[in-house]
Amino acid sequence: MTHVPFRGIPQSDYRLFHPEKERGTVILGLRTDKPEAELYLYDGQKKLGEKKWQAHRELAETIHKQINKLLMLQGLSLQQIEGIVCFKGPGSFTGLRISLSVANALAYAQAIPIVAKHGEKWIESGIKDLLAGKKDRIALPYYDRPAATTPPRK
Repeated sequence: MTHVPFRGIPQSDYRLFHPEKERGTVILGLRTDKPEAELYLYDGQKKLGEKKWQAHRELAETIHKQINKLLMLQGLSLQQIEGIVCFKGPGSFTGLRISLSVANALAYAQAIPIVAKHGEKWIESGIKDLLAGKKDRIALPYYDRPAATTPPRK
């Protein structure tokens, strides 16, 4: 398998994947409910890596690059993800909307299971569900309060 370096990552900064190496279930975790976005990569219940960055208003522009960087550092590609766990809230409306859209699109395109969780142990709970064969049809946000919308003008 040949990997093309991701722009901005020197080849010395990532390991190439060795096909003969045994891997369990590769799971991607996403949490974007606050200005510091978080990505996690697991092999079953073993953490392979994590990526945190100050996304603020650039989340939509940076999330795909950061996912690719995290995968590349482990010598993996998007096609090797076998499950996705998302933090569903509560938190930033826009942050949750962006990460859940990315996660749902990736899960749908690759026909892989997705689980959305909230609470302190969201990633552990989500991984446990995925490994047990439980999944959501789609990941939906949890806002913890009704939407604050402006009434329509007449």
